[in-house]
Amino acid sequence: MSNQALLTANHLDVTLSGRAVLHDVSLSLQPRHLVALVGPNGAGKTTLLRALAGLLPSSGSVHVDGEALASLSLRERAKRFGYLPQGHVVHWPLDVKDVVALGRYPHGATDPGRLSPADEAAVLRAMQATDVMPFAARRVTELSGGERSRVALARVLAVEAPIVLADEPTASLDPRHQIDVMKKLRDVADSGVLVIVVTHDLGLAARFADTVLVMSDGRLVAHGSPADALSNAIMADVFRISAYRAYYQSETVILPWAGI
Repeated sequence: MSNQALLTANHLDVTLSGRAVLHDVSLSLQPRHLVALVGPNGAGKTTLLRALAGLLPSSGSVHVDGEALASLSLRERAKRFGYLPQGHVVHWPLDVKDVVALGRYPHGATDPGRLSPADEAAVLRAMQATDVMPFAARRVTELSGGERSRVALARVLAVEAPIVLADEPTASLDPRHQIDVMKKLRDVADSGVLVIVVTHDLGLAARFADTVLVMSDGRLVAHGSPADALSNAIMADVFRISAYRAYYQSETVILPWAGI
């Protein structure tokens, strides 16, 4: 595994509507890692995710593979980041394949119905990776919530970006589909991509992530392995809970247990 950082941030600050919401965040993240970004409501998780992608004005600096984010054009940024926002809702009655093909827009594919062979192959790979091929010709608005979540993830994977940012991709899904989505993101990370996932599910974070980032009041207060970043002290100080801890089938289990 390479020790070369793919994404770095130095002294990142974000102010929105006159209110400081992100304070002096610095981090260095490597490819082939799944990073869970956790913290209480209002801690700054989504703000950090968007700032890393250049979707919000910020002070400080962000570098992608050694290049300053500020120096990259919007199209180049769109090629570097696959971004899955909260909700991932599609309101238009498009065919599933056409929705996935929207991921090729940063590469110049402006018409989902007229893809180059390279774009067609990228869309096919994304659809196969997320198991949406069986309903490729169906309207996305006719699908279940779990199916839509897979289509939204396929659109992001079709970008074939070196960094994937997913904001609460398991929200509102049943447990089976939550595990399924996290397994797919784990596979994406294992293929060489840096995956950053915002989640409130500390159990999923502990099980699937290589690294956990803990946010509190706009600050990065812990950064490390799940066992270290989700220590008893962090659980108490940041989340105001105690946790049950175990090791099952070679995986870490951390289960929020009681408020304190």
